[in-house]
Amino acid sequence: MIQFRFAPLAALLLLACVPARAADVDARASYILTLGGINIASMDITLKDDGASYAVDLSANVTGLGAVVASGTAKATTTGRSSGSQLVARAFGLQTRANGDAFRIDVTFSGGNVDSFKVEPPIIDNYDRVPLERRHLSGVTDFLSAFLLRGSALDKSLCQRRVGIFTGVERFNIEMSFAGTDEATSQRTGYQGPVVLCSVNYKPVSGHFTSSEITNYLADTNRIVIWYAPLAETGYFIPYRVLLGTSMGDLSMVLTSMRS
Repeated sequence: MIQFRFAPLAALLLLACVPARAADVDARASYILTLGGINIASMDITLKDDGASYAVDLSANVTGLGAVVASGTAKATTTGRSSGSQLVARAFGLQTRANGDAFRIDVTFSGGNVDSFKVEPPIIDNYDRVPLERRHLSGVTDFLSAFLLRGSALDKSLCQRRVGIFTGVERFNIEMSFAGTDEATSQRTGYQGPVVLCSVNYKPVSGHFTSSEITNYLADTNRIVIWYAPLAETGYFIPYRVLLGTSMGDLSMVLTSMRS
């Protein structure tokens, strides 16, 4: 249950940071997650795309001081069809293990709609869980594919988008808008150069618990920002940094290395 209540946060901060697709792409990116400036987790993402189909793999581990109070790993995969300017998901899987407890999600898609999904162990429908409805399973993608961006230039058009996401447990919508431009200059990161800032608005739809502090915080906050950087000369863009302000300090994901 604890893992489920953190699903929206994972969607935005752990699973958002994925390299975008291009023909014959074989890319890898690594990130460090910090809370209040302290390293708590690391993440590696790989993307392969032959121009007709794509596959994304994510692996995350609790590290640094985070490992003192908790242990955990997460692995996520998505596969699908490359279609023009979009990625059309076919299958998504997530496996997590934290303090000895395992959790697994499998979802299949067809034409932007959910074909089937399975959660192990099943989520218990308590009185405060918003029911999933069949209509909420249409016009959606997985949360790895949802954050892959492509475009003709590094400009505000990258941020002008709205996406429906189904995690296997929850349906929510993401609305992005242009927040400005900046220059990444730190030699400690995996990229130096211009970036575009996109603000993110999280809107829960169903499958979540109304009593979830994480869900309610994400829905109310206006401090979710993603800095996007180009993935070399491919025409695709990956998050350089993701920032979420919390009462415990800034939760931040920063690119540490990139290969394409």
